[in-house]
Amino acid sequence: MLSVAQALQTLLQAVRPIQEIEQVSTLAANGRVLAQAQRSSLYAPPMDNTQMDGYAVRAADCESGCARLRVSQRIPAGVVGQTLEPGTAARIFTGAFIPAGADAVVMQEQCEVENFNDGQDQQTFVTIRHQVKPGEWIRRQGEDIQQGAEILPAGTRLRPQELGLAASVGLATLPVLRALRVAVFFTGDELTMPGEPLKPGSIYNSNRFLLTGLLQNLGCQITDYGIVPDNLAATRATLREAAQQHDLIITSGGVSVGEEDHIRPAVEAEGNINMWQIAVKPGKPLAFGEVRRVAQLDQVEQVNPIEMNQVANTAFFLGLPGNPVSSFVTFLLFVRPFILRMQGIQNITPISYLMRADFEWKKADKRNEFLRAKMNAEGGLTLFSNQSSGVLTSTVWGDGLIDLAAGQTVAHGDMVKFIPFNGLLY
Repeated sequence: MLSVAQALQTLLQAVRPIQEIEQVSTLAANGRVLAQAQRSSLYAPPMDNTQMDGYAVRAADCESGCARLRVSQRIPAGVVGQTLEPGTAARIFTGAFIPAGADAVVMQEQCEVENFNDGQDQQTFVTIRHQVKPGEWIRRQGEDIQQGAEILPAGTRLRPQELGLAASVGLATLPVLRALRVAVFFTGDELTMPGEPLKPGSIYNSNRFLLTGLLQNLGCQITDYGIVPDNLAATRATLREAAQQHDLIITSGGVSVGEEDHIRPAVEAEGNINMWQIAVKPGKPLAFGEVRRVAQLDQVEQVNPIEMNQVANTAFFLGLPGNPVSSFVTFLLFVRPFILRMQGIQNITPISYLMRADFEWKKADKRNEFLRAKMNAEGGLTLFSNQSSGVLTSTVWGDGLIDLAAGQTVAHGDMVKFIPFNGLLY
């Protein structure tokens, strides 16, 4: 069996990143992957502006610490003021541009305002009881972004904050990579969909909801072929159809070596298996390979697996275990980074922390083991009581996975590697 690191390396070396680029509205780009680096054509802020509601002044007029100035103008955000004359102040509101001649802003809390009416005109004066220094409460032009600066590198998965940044420099559209096309199907005659009567010997198909949800989180375009009859002919037919228009095929179940496990022989008949069985718990039976596209079959004679992707035009294949926790964990450890690399994302290593184990784990396994755990109020980790690969409640109860090396035991107080789910699901 391959180690977790060896299996991941095998997957990543095989990746063919998506190349097709689409131009989409910035409003519609959430979750997409940026195809080309983006630069700002302007400064942000575009001009010096105020951080506070208050009065724009010349600092030299306020050196005494108690200056009385006539208010010569009012500048709300979106209005460009007139040049500020010496001995005057401008009423100004947060975000408004600093008028020429002013070099500081005084908070309104540090000011006293007086209104006078001489019968003809109403005049306003402000007394500033503060020794003003140049630059106070001013955001400088380009303080956030310089004109020409790269604001978003290629390969960035666009989140709301990236979209806000793009919009702040006027980018109405963004070049993004085509969404990864993923086909999924599920094998097992015992599988039943929720809402249907549960026959004797049957179980509800939780993996269908689990895997499609994980793929949606990663921004994939999904075709769900549902539950496929548990026989070789049906499995082969679905593989052939799925390979035609998809970059990746993912299945759940049927990858072991039993007489009713048809995934491996079906993939070998329609393409090839490059990797099978990993020293990981839960999730040992995980298969990786390619499925040929039918339109290319007459062009292919004898090719080795390394050449197949280039010569035969194939869809990648990943077969996950049927046990729901095994399927969940192997998706997070192997499918997620594979998909991210296909999407052009380079940083695929999830955040992890060293945390204190508030439990004992005496039964070391020969495989790399991933335990479901929760962060507790004391700053340590509590282990879920049942670590079976069929106990899906552990993934809902837990906050993440404890990564135990092969042969590793844990005593109370040991520091262990913890990978939170919130860094693995997107």
